[in-house]
Amino acid sequence: MKVSTEKFRPFSRLVKREAGTTLGLGLPLVAASLLQMSMSFVDTVMAGNLSTLDLAAVAVGSSVLMPVIMFGSGVLMALTAIVAQDYGAGRTDLIGRNVRQALWLCAALGIPGILFLRNAKPILLFMEIEEATSLLASGYLDAASWGLLPMFFYFAFKQFNEAVSVTRPAMYFAVVGLLFNISGNYVLMYGKLGFPALGAIGTGYATAIVAWVMCFCMLVYTWRKPSFKPYAIFSTIRLPDWHHIREMLKIGLPIGVSITMEVTMFAIVSLLMGALGTMAVAAHQIALNFSSITFMIAFGLSSAVTVRVGQTYGRKTIRDARFVGYVGVGLATMIMCTTAVLMFTFPELIISIYTGDAELTEMAVSLLFMAAIFQISDGLQVSGSAALRGLKDTRVPMYVNLLAYWVVGLPTAWYLGYHTALGPRGLWIGLIAGLTVAAILHNVRFYYLTTIKPRSIPD
Repeated sequence: MKVSTEKFRPFSRLVKREAGTTLGLGLPLVAASLLQMSMSFVDTVMAGNLSTLDLAAVAVGSSVLMPVIMFGSGVLMALTAIVAQDYGAGRTDLIGRNVRQALWLCAALGIPGILFLRNAKPILLFMEIEEATSLLASGYLDAASWGLLPMFFYFAFKQFNEAVSVTRPAMYFAVVGLLFNISGNYVLMYGKLGFPALGAIGTGYATAIVAWVMCFCMLVYTWRKPSFKPYAIFSTIRLPDWHHIREMLKIGLPIGVSITMEVTMFAIVSLLMGALGTMAVAAHQIALNFSSITFMIAFGLSSAVTVRVGQTYGRKTIRDARFVGYVGVGLATMIMCTTAVLMFTFPELIISIYTGDAELTEMAVSLLFMAAIFQISDGLQVSGSAALRGLKDTRVPMYVNLLAYWVVGLPTAWYLGYHTALGPRGLWIGLIAGLTVAAILHNVRFYYLTTIKPRSIPD
């Protein structure tokens, strides 16, 4: 008996339309994420060409700087969910108010962060890092700290733009930032145009300059865009309002903690890899670097998933919020499946970009296969948690990440890497286990909140 497909066509058209909308929002954010990641790559390459000491100082300094940035940006992600729901519900008056309060939150996050970065030397010495590297890394952090506050302001304006479906400016300004990063490094690291050669410290100042430039660009764009006038973001100055800041912290703090836990899991596995030999560390770094690039695709797209779910949920349509969430998760997973196929099919070609050493290539290929396996889990977990952010559900996902990364992932990595013959592959199996648990539980949580026990619609 021939089965008619006519009744499925309207649904398939809806899926295609939503996928197109999500991609239209997400692709500029993917490009912005890749461009921002390339700034770190540029810092590493340029410092490495200067000296081993400068490279080590930048590496150590970045390991302290990045968790501070990731935590702050995670907290400010709350603004995306809040504004997206207000936008979907047509609560125009609340949008500008929430953005202004987010700027106060930026100051509350940035000032302690600056103080921490400028007093990190005792921490570096406590970690028994060589004194010369510690001194130079401290100088790098002192210099970079001047850009922390504008960096957080940039994130706040960026999250607002994303929440109202304006995502291209982030891509354009990331290009501007990359150009300033390269030129700033060249002038300040190597001592050009009459400036002294500051080495790794120059990299820190270049990072701060980039933050100020990108903040200024996003501020001017947000201020001058005619369609933003109804939000009255800059029409008045108000003192901190605890009601709005408390909501942001309630939503944002779990996001910041969740991101920090995930970053920390990968950082600890990298440290554990160090005990398995130089070859293992090098192979791990190659596989991790390439998989980090592919992750940026899913990460950028996940921001669009948050926006779409938040806007739809704000319009009091839980069924449609479930639909756009499923389409977003499916889209991110399909993209990561594609990257997994590339890793399985062309591993030697990918590794040849990084090294020509035969022994290192063999080990790196084995780890790249592991990275290919967790592509699917990575796509599911980052998009699933993004869909939950669109519902303003962040506390339970934080507990999920604690279970997945610290109770399952790290212990599994430690045991298989150190107490079995798997070695480096065992550590990566731990990463796969942690990401897989997070992927399953985040998506089960989204299904539960939108199907079994739908969340109450926002007022």
